[in-house]
Amino acid sequence: MKNWFTIEKIDDNTFAISEYKHVEKPHSYLLIGEKRALLIDSGLGVGNIKKEVEKLTNLNITVISTHVHWDHVGGHILFNDHLVHEKEKTWISDKPFFTLECIKNNLRRGVEEFPEEFNIDDYKLFNKDDIKIVKDNDIIDLGGRKIKVIHTPGHSPGHICLYDLENKYLFTGDMAYNGTIFLFFPTSDPVVFKKSLEKIKDLEIRKILPGHGDLNINLNLIKKIYEAFNEIEKDGMLKHGSGKFEYEDFKILL
Repeated sequence: MKNWFTIEKIDDNTFAISEYKHVEKPHSYLLIGEKRALLIDSGLGVGNIKKEVEKLTNLNITVISTHVHWDHVGGHILFNDHLVHEKEKTWISDKPFFTLECIKNNLRRGVEEFPEEFNIDDYKLFNKDDIKIVKDNDIIDLGGRKIKVIHTPGHSPGHICLYDLENKYLFTGDMAYNGTIFLFFPTSDPVVFKKSLEKIKDLEIRKILPGHGDLNINLNLIKKIYEAFNEIEKDGMLKHGSGKFEYEDFKILL
């Protein structure tokens, strides 16, 4: 199989690196500054994302996790410099949230064919003790380009969005996308998720760049999701086990 990754140019210094051949359809994003580059998430770990990144820049790469779920950190093992929110550091350095067996099963269920160079038996969990941490409102300076960390827990305790201060791009991870928002994990919290939506819904945003699915996102999506959470809360259903709520552009699974 050729071209496991699809590279889409957002602008001259921003690229989406997508894995559309898997049912999760995850996106990683390469942000290039004047002095270094930032890779937001690293996908499934099926193809070699580092090779794709090196085609686009020769700068040193820092990888930052929107959150430490299996479909966002699979390629981390290929890089040396990593950032993660402090609340999920132990998921990398001590107690992984997903087991190796669970990840392999998720990979198999989501794809018809792997690339020839990928052997699922060789798949390894990313584990690192000295990983660097970020906190809410931290600024990552890439040289001529500054990225703000916004702590947006709910989907997971250390979930973050990344806000490109100059371009007004918001990289939303699993906070907002055209698909099913999953909040049924034991470490998910629908009430906290709604509070996180409050933090980002009024930002000046020129482009929403999600963690999954369609890249053509309507700029009012975050407010629509927030309104949906308000409705669910008013009905007394904003809690685990309430089921699936379906809307025009997204679904919510509690």
